[in-house]
Amino acid sequence: MDRSFYQFVLSYRGGEKNDPHTIFAESMFNDHSFPRYERSFDTLSRYIEEKADPQMPSVLFDELYRHFEDRFL
Repeated sequence: MDRSFYQFVLSYRGGEKNDPHTIFAESMFNDHSFPRYERSFDTLSRYIEEKADPQMPSVLFDELYRHFEDRFL
């Protein structure tokens, strides 16, 4: 299945209010400049680091990307 990282992380929306994965997903969803069709770690990581949004910390991105890799890459 050709699922983007964005599509994968959306599966965490609507979870527990204080869950870091849910917070990341909600923040990503509300970020209209997020690269929605990207699958490349380097491109996504660069975006996360340059944006420096406290709701989308790079350490959590790394964890979510590993889960994405395990399932879809």
